[in-house]
Amino acid sequence: MQMDKFTDYALRILIILAVRDPERLSTSAIAKIYDLSDNHLSKVASELVRLGFVSSVRGRAGGLTLAMPAKDISVGAVVRAIKADAPVVECFGTNKSCRILPACGLRTPMQEAQEAFFAALDPYSLQDVSQAKSSLAELLAP
Repeated sequence: MQMDKFTDYALRILIILAVRDPERLSTSAIAKIYDLSDNHLSKVASELVRLGFVSSVRGRAGGLTLAMPAKDISVGAVVRAIKADAPVVECFGTNKSCRILPACGLRTPMQEAQEAFFAALDPYSLQDVSQAKSSLAELLAP
């Protein structure tokens, strides 16, 4: 499986929020730190809020924070939730037009490979991947 930019950016948002916890950060501040599009990052942040990984407060003192402790956020759960609608092959989605679909032997191995990808990430929490807080904080300084 290949990570797309959307998932990559989601993990980056979560890492900076874990490093700066309990500070609130705006999406524009995060975008500036990572040198990414504010518009695109806002869409990613909205999805993280919708999925319950991030809390958002509007207004002048607003911003994003983790919705739960970093130790309770599984990297696998985040990637699985974001990639839920992005099947590894077309026939896992709504496109059932492949000619060989009725007799294809690839579906089972591809499903197993997709689940193995998520399962490899499941044991790692956001806390695990942001353990080097002081080094990350230096790298993610505004």
